[in-house]
Amino acid sequence: MLLAACVSALVVNANTSAVTILLPAISDDVGTPVEQLQWAVTGYMLVGAAVIVTSGALGDVLGRRRVFVAGLALFVASCVLIALSRQGAGVIAGRMIQGAAGSTILACGMSLLSVASSGAAQMRAITLWGAASAAGAAAGPLVGGVLVDATGWQGLFWIDAAIAAACVPLTLSTVKESRDPHRPRSIDLAGTALIAVVLVPLVLALSEGSDWGWLSAATLVCLAVSVAGAFAFVAVERRVKAPIVDLRLLRNIVLVGATLAILLVAGAINALMYLLSLYFQNPSAFGMSALEAGLATLPAAAAMIAITPVITPLAVRIGPGRAVALGFALAAAGFAVLVFVTESWTYLGFVAPLVAIAVGLGLANGPASSASTAAVSADEVGQASGISNMARYIGGSLAVAAAATVSTAVTDTRRAEGDPADVALAAGLSRASLLLAIVSVGGVVLAVLLRRHRARSLDRAAAAAGAVHTIPSR
Repeated sequence: MLLAACVSALVVNANTSAVTILLPAISDDVGTPVEQLQWAVTGYMLVGAAVIVTSGALGDVLGRRRVFVAGLALFVASCVLIALSRQGAGVIAGRMIQGAAGSTILACGMSLLSVASSGAAQMRAITLWGAASAAGAAAGPLVGGVLVDATGWQGLFWIDAAIAAACVPLTLSTVKESRDPHRPRSIDLAGTALIAVVLVPLVLALSEGSDWGWLSAATLVCLAVSVAGAFAFVAVERRVKAPIVDLRLLRNIVLVGATLAILLVAGAINALMYLLSLYFQNPSAFGMSALEAGLATLPAAAAMIAITPVITPLAVRIGPGRAVALGFALAAAGFAVLVFVTESWTYLGFVAPLVAIAVGLGLANGPASSASTAAVSADEVGQASGISNMARYIGGSLAVAAAATVSTAVTDTRRAEGDPADVALAAGLSRASLLLAIVSVGGVVLAVLLRRHRARSLDRAAAAAGAVHTIPSR
């Protein structure tokens, strides 16, 4: 079980982080602008946000092994669809399907580990699962860069399909089926659909608002649909037997604050990787190959891995609230440096701010993940974990859309004013970095405001292994 869960988690997270590096190569091959292929990133996260809690609930009702294997099969199918696509629409559709598959694999894999062991063995298993997830996320850009040069961009998806397919017989032959006999049999499909109704038009407005006009009818209609969907979601969650989000948990100030912190961390790191991987590969900037761009992200990945063993002891020593505030402050400082980027910068100018941002966001994420589960009772940990993991997907999709819009709008404006391409690109990255610096400062303010509210304890497993997902360790 541990092998199947860890290998699948590593593959899913490596695939997720590698795709941004692949976008320029995919764009050249299928003839779709990178700006449109952004939906291969945001679409994945939108579907993941809608499905991750529901897939966990389906596993509890229908059987965790059965739903886990279904997620693996869907992941294989999505990889094949993407690899065979000759148009951008196929890639985007495949990535959206992959969002459902990936969130199902992660949710049910975590559940299978949680019920297969207890005590110290459970903590070790969950920590290894979290480490595999983090290693996959860190290695993804480099692996993607290597495969673009060696096999073409399709190679990543063929290899991922083969590994996921190999996990199917392993799971069927070694993992026992498990269910939650006490869980209501009903599944909140309406809530799942309404999450998409809320998020899709909101991301569409953020992505296209600069072209449509922020006060245009299309933008305002998208925002109105999103608001209406939010009201409908609240109404549905109040009435269903087994809601995706137990609205009573939102009265827990620590849980809400920790979830917002997780959302900000996920948004900042995903937006940064999106912006830099495209900037590094743009011929008007550094003109790196996909492999070189993957190598260029290694300082951030290495820094996030290196800080992981320090997070829990530091949070215990200075307090989770101070650790989160310190982490966001470091990230804000790193983004503030990137605000001053110009066309004359070399790659070395990016290394120090990249390391500061990665260390800061890693430091903020661990205690926030811990607080989200430690702030609730033992029977509410699963719900709290689901809310936090949903927040990761939501934060990533909204931040990538917003940062890409700012960068593209500023770049296009500067080009229209007659600036050279390299000057315009640097200006776009600078203004997007300013947005992310403001987001990070918001995280500091959030941590300061929440310091008077304390979780009951520090959930060490969640803090140590929560680099990619919030882990229900009790």
